[in-house]
Formats: sequence, structure tokens, C-alpha cells
Amino acid sequence: MKLSKTLIALAMTAALGTGAASAQVNVMLPAAPGGGWDGTGRQAFQALKDAGIYTDGVNFTNTGGAGGTVGLAEFLGTSTGQPDALAVFGAITVGAIQLNSSPINLADFRPVARLTAEYLVVAVAADSPYNTLADLVADLKADPGAHPIGGGSAGGVDHIAVALLAQEGGIPVADLNYIPQTSGAETVTAIVNGTLTAGVSGTSEFAQFAEQGRVKLLGVTAAERRTNLPDVPTFTEAGYPIELANWRGILAAPGAPDDNYAQWVDRFTQLSKSDAWKAVLETQGWDDYFLAGEDFGAFIAQETATQGKVLKDAGLVN
Repeated sequence: MKLSKTLIALAMTAALGTGAASAQVNVMLPAAPGGGWDGTGRQAFQALKDAGIYTDGVNFTNTGGAGGTVGLAEFLGTSTGQPDALAVFGAITVGAIQLNSSPINLADFRPVARLTAEYLVVAVAADSPYNTLADLVADLKADPGAHPIGGGSAGGVDHIAVALLAQEGGIPVADLNYIPQTSGAETVTAIVNGTLTAGVSGTSEFAQFAEQGRVKLLGVTAAERRTNLPDVPTFTEAGYPIELANWRGILAAPGAPDDNYAQWVDRFTQLSKSDAWKAVLETQGWDDYFLAGEDFGAFIAQETATQGKVLKDAGLVN
């Protein structure tokens, strides 16, 4: 009997040891597979593994909807107070929370790291009469409703880019005819077939279609011209002083233990300096936009205020 009890105890100890060895992080990806947030999360953790920074298991959960707010609400309910629970989010989430009157408050989460930035471009059909942003803005000003512009979700960073362009061009933002699209590819199709006068999306989504001659690019929201788009002027060059990035980053669960939170901030800080991550940025065409911990939290607060003002000016939120 004593031998049996001893064997059981040893078996339990071995099982516990095995469990510890196979510990994993749970990562919420608040969008469907294949999108920007999904790619950011999966690529980041592959790079963490390749760099030897974090090599244990990763459990990804994809829950899309409402600019990431559905997934974050699920994350809030299942992961509050938990260690090794992270979520991907980005600039789109900031506007979506306000637009959807979501009860989510980003200040409740623990900011781990801002990772990437992707700048936006305005595209028109290859045979469009518009050759500059000024050409497009002139017609928008004359009759905003007659010139539909497409982009990502209402209140998202694409929509905000159009709203800022309208403001700089003296166009009432509320008069814009903005039509949300499900993807950059859908936006391009609508531009080409004439359903949309123009569209806005990330450089990585539109650059390939410009190379194919399906669209032409009128401007990019970066501070300087992009090396892969040397002939595309910045908005500022075109006379509209706007700089805007679609950034993406990582949050830890509200109430995550301090030591575990600090560990993840450190891991992502190491990642930002690694060759593995630099290779991902190069391959994906993403800009390094790293900012960690509480500095990232201050940035989120600033973004929340800035985007809130734009959305109010656009008449999209009260």
C-alpha cells in the first residue's frame, strides 16, 4: 500500500513538472485570421521563439468584430488578473471604442509594447482624372456627397485620415461620403469599377496594386516619402500637413501580476532589438514603432484624445 501511495505521489509530481515545462501564453487576436492584428501577433511570437526570448507554447484565440472591441471584451472577461495573458490591438481599436460606445477602457489594460506602424495611402483608378491630392480635394469640396471614398471600418484610422484631409481642405467632415470596406482588396475593386472615387488603406495593401497598374497613389501619410514608393508625395508635400500611422501593439490583462507584466515588457523590449524581428519588419514592410510600458500607456491616452476630437468633428460621436 505504501508503495502504491509513493508511486501515485511520484506520478503527480511528474505531471506537475510536465505542466510547468509546457507553460503557455494565451494571446487574444481580436480579428479574423489573416488580417493585420492576426499577422502581428503570430509573427511577433514566432520571432520571440526564433530569437530564443520566449520558446514555450502559445495559444492564439481569434475573436473578431467591431474594430477589436468584441475580442477585447472577451479578453477582459476571461483574463483579468491573469499572468501570461496578452492581446493584440491597434489604432483602429481606439476609434472603434468611441464609435461603438463600448464600455471598454484601454486605460484598464496594462500596456506592454507598441510594435509596428504602417502608413496610409490614397488611391484612385489608374485612368482617374486626379493626379494629385489637390485635384481630389477640389472635387470633394465642390460636391462631397458625389465622390464616395472607401477604406477600413467607420471611425478607424483610414476614416480618420480622410477626415483630417477634409479638415485641411476646408470640407465639412460630416458631408463626406465615406463607405467602409472589408479589406484593401475590396477597396481596390471598388475603385477600379468606379463604385468609389478614391480609397484609403495601408501602403502594404495598395502598393502591389499600384505596381500592377490597377490604381495610382496620390499621397502617403508618412513624414517622408517611402523608399518603396519614391514617386508618391507625402500629404505634407501636397499641402496637407498630416502625419498618421496605423500602429499595432500588445496589451497585458487588467490586473496582471507586476512581475509577470514586467517580464513581458522586457521580452518585447528584447524582441525589438533582435535580428529575428528586424527580418519580420523587412519582410512584412512594417515600420519599427517600438514604445514600451508606461510610455506606451501615455501614448494610448494621447491617441484616445486625438481620435476622439476627430470623430466628434466628423459628427460620428457626441
